[in-house]
Amino acid sequence: MMALFLALAARHLPAAEAAGAGKLGFSEVWAYLLSGEERFLDASFPITDLGYFGAGINTYGKLVGVPDRSRVKAFKGRVHLVVAEVGNAALTHFCLDPAYPIRDALIADIVAGAADFDGVQLDFEAVGSKDFDNYYEFVTALDRALGSKTLSVTLPARMSERGDEFGYARIGLVADRVIVMAYDEHWSSSVPGPVASIDWCRKVAAYALSKVDPSKLVMGAPFYGRAWADKNPSKAYRYSGISSLLEEKGIGQVQRQDDIPYVEYIETVSVKVYFDDSASTLSRLGMYRAASVGKVAFWRLGQEDPSVWAGICVMAATPAPALPAASPSSPSSPSMLPAGSAGAPQAEAGQAPPGTGGYPSPLAGLASSGGN
Repeated sequence: MMALFLALAARHLPAAEAAGAGKLGFSEVWAYLLSGEERFLDASFPITDLGYFGAGINTYGKLVGVPDRSRVKAFKGRVHLVVAEVGNAALTHFCLDPAYPIRDALIADIVAGAADFDGVQLDFEAVGSKDFDNYYEFVTALDRALGSKTLSVTLPARMSERGDEFGYARIGLVADRVIVMAYDEHWSSSVPGPVASIDWCRKVAAYALSKVDPSKLVMGAPFYGRAWADKNPSKAYRYSGISSLLEEKGIGQVQRQDDIPYVEYIETVSVKVYFDDSASTLSRLGMYRAASVGKVAFWRLGQEDPSVWAGICVMAATPAPALPAASPSSPSSPSMLPAGSAGAPQAEAGQAPPGTGGYPSPLAGLASSGGN
């Protein structure tokens, strides 16, 4: 099946690319690696850029957890320090708002922490509606402070200006790379569905290409899947609820452990799992190439169908026309209005509502989620 897909995809690619043994070629292939999971990095993988997780921010706004680059010294490509804050909106606010004495010190910390790296990637996913302008200013200040190092920024998947709270266009004017996290179309608390359906990814890529210079755009792709069950018995019960449960399940005998009562029963649960294998991943990548996307990023190493790497190669960049010069969005533009105000961005179909970040993070619940 995979061989058939590659043969069909090659028919739609430029001749030079089709000559690459039927592989899908990209000028940059990014992949994310968690510190402590270096065993999943293989020097033979066609990866140009490694996003190394990960530094974070402690309670006091200090950078912590910078990984030791020497642990991936066998990797010959570029290594980027990922700085992530994905769940604490209050901490993010105090780090971004220039009214507090944290922002400049944090930027200095990041620059120092990136000394051994080729670049920095910001993955701030808990940015509240009042801080979108502050975030843009933070990105701008960090870009200046990093000098010649590459600054990349992750942004949530969007299909139109409605919901584009960060402002793809203005972030794209400052950052060297914009990584669009085109996954979690469906998430742990949504209805069951693909993590990233092909048609949804096509729409996300089309919007991104309309706002970000193609030479800067990197489309993210998932390696993970998600499972949904029709029943979840894990919850707290009041006594009346326990009584109803015992009656419903026909449980007549209550056992005790150290005088504490408990019961056991068997529940039948229907589970639906959506995931990606090499064929679906290569289908998504083929769609991106057909849409003139030249750079991709994978979340994350260790989760993939290993055979996917046989279908990918690194190719020379194909020149693409840049977008017309545009001024950064002003706070009064529709994409920058505070959430809840008239004309403010609302959640698009298939997406989590905007608010603190506006989308579910694949990093949230890292230890418990199958995708993280």
